[in-house]
Amino acid sequence: MAKKTEATVESKLRALYDLQLIDSRIDEIVNLRGELPLEVEDLENEIAGLNTRSEKINAEIQESEQGISEQKQIIENAKELLKKYEEKLKNVRNNREYNSIVKEQEYQDLESQLAEKKIKEFKARIEQKQEGLQVVNEKLEERNAHLKSKKGELDAILKETHKEEDLLQKKSAEFEKVIEERLINAYKRIRASVKNGLAIVAVERGASGGSYFSIPPQVQLEIASRKKIIMDEHSGRILVDAELAKEEQDKIKKIIGA
Repeated sequence: MAKKTEATVESKLRALYDLQLIDSRIDEIVNLRGELPLEVEDLENEIAGLNTRSEKINAEIQESEQGISEQKQIIENAKELLKKYEEKLKNVRNNREYNSIVKEQEYQDLESQLAEKKIKEFKARIEQKQEGLQVVNEKLEERNAHLKSKKGELDAILKETHKEEDLLQKKSAEFEKVIEERLINAYKRIRASVKNGLAIVAVERGASGGSYFSIPPQVQLEIASRKKIIMDEHSGRILVDAELAKEEQDKIKKIIGA
């Protein structure tokens, strides 16, 4: 039974560098979006809060309006009772009955006065709430316009890049599958530890890409031989030779249609 051929160090380096090229392009697309997704999310949350506040104020206004209706009904009831008491006064038979009716009239007058006072308080409350509501609605209008603008910017970027990003994400997953877990974990660890996300770089002018630290000629020869995985002692990145890097760059450009 034939043994499964183990991947060479060179094929591993090529696969890792291919993955780096794809992930770097995904990083570029994400950076192109910048802070827009967070800005949109923050605006949506703020608008939701303002809408909740608006609903609460409207509920309080309705509650005050209901209060006014109830107090007006109290006044109407008092008026009806006062009419009845006026009729009763025409037929009183003694002072006790007269005094009783007069007391009822006074009580209804007080009820009406109290209701009028409460109506004024409700109206003042409504006026205050309406002023607050106007401020909230103006802010809502401004925030919604701002959100529309930001969403337009984000949608334009997404429309322009979503096909490419989808393809890149699929290719990234495909390349990960053909690389052994140990190397993928190392790659991801290095990517997470460096600012630009470059875990694998080519040797350029005798130094690792993006670094000013020179690499000894003997180490450069070892990198070019592609016999083992070599890491830059200064940055911790995996190193590949410039020729391999150029070949893989050309290959990935053809794959993603760049």
